[in-house]
Order: sequence, then C-alpha cells, then structure tokens
Amino acid sequence: MDHKIELKFREVVKDLEEKFGEGLDVDSILLLIGVQELGQGYRKFSKDEKMNLMHIAICTILEPWGIYRFEKNDEDGWPHFEKIQSIPAINSRQQEHLMKEAIINYFVTNGLVKLSEDN
Repeated sequence: MDHKIELKFREVVKDLEEKFGEGLDVDSILLLIGVQELGQGYRKFSKDEKMNLMHIAICTILEPWGIYRFEKNDEDGWPHFEKIQSIPAINSRQQEHLMKEAIINYFVTNGLVKLSEDN
C-alpha cells in the first residue's frame, strides 16, 4: 500500500473525527459522503437507505476516474448513476487502497478538507 495515501487518509479521518466524533472508518465516511451528496441534510435513514447512500458515495468518488457517470436525480431527489466501466479485478487490500485514495480526492477536490503540505 502506498504509504503516502495512508498518511493522507489518516489526516482526512482526523479532520472528520473533529467534526463528527471518533471511530470513523471507510464505511462510515462513505455514509457521510452519501448524505452530503443526497443534499437533504441529516435525518434518520432506514437500513436500505443507508445502503443506497453508500452506493451514491461510491459512484460519486469513482466518477472522476470514469467508472460511473451521474445520470439524474429521481423524483425524490436521489441521484442515479450509470456504470461506464468495471474496476479491474483487484484484491480486498487494493480495493481498500482505491477507496481511500478516492475519498481523499473527494474531500480535497470539494474543499472540505485541507491537507498539510507534508503529505
């Protein structure tokens, strides 16, 4: 795993934990991204809605890499995406690395987290 990505990811987590509390992992961060992208603010979500929020997050963070493309919001305001290409077969460690790198990119690109110049 790229050590630099891991350091940047820890910095993103630290920043988010200051705002949302300790114990954030990749899945909880994906849920936060999904809520942000849905744009309806925080509320109680059902288990199915939480799964949909995580899907929205994954599509959103992989969109810049050409994996997904935003299509439209449905009548309830939920975003829908089209899968453009498949992610090449990678192992679970590589998947985690990909998610961490995409999460970093999402927060930095959207100006939600500022990383130190050291990373």
